[in-house]
Amino acid sequence: QVQLVESGGGLVQTGGSLRLSCEVSGRLGSHYYAVGWFRQIPGREREFVAVLNWNERYYVDSVKGRFTISRGNDENSAFLQMDSLKPEDTAVYYCAATPLFISGYPYLRATSYNVWGQGTQVTVSS
Repeated sequence: QVQLVESGGGLVQTGGSLRLSCEVSGRLGSHYYAVGWFRQIPGREREFVAVLNWNERYYVDSVKGRFTISRGNDENSAFLQMDSLKPEDTAVYYCAATPLFISGYPYLRATSYNVWGQGTQVTVSS
């Protein structure tokens, strides 16, 4: 069974940077799973941010050019580098995993991921 633990959230000013980490543990390392990041603010649905599937990277339009998803050199970590942060990036960020997928998989949907971390708060002050 795969388990995910996020870290790296915090408070940062507009224009600043944060690097979120997702530690993957269990029977299979992160190379066997697509790792995604979602975010959620109170009262709203969980929103897709980015996913790394094999060597393919997909981002929501609002973070393209500012966020970068990557995998660690080992098989057990993934990262979300967030630069040029804006107040609208404020949310709880979740790491999620699903088995590696092929074209057409609905990776934008939170229900497409079967393992989740506990979340880490990111707050961007104006």
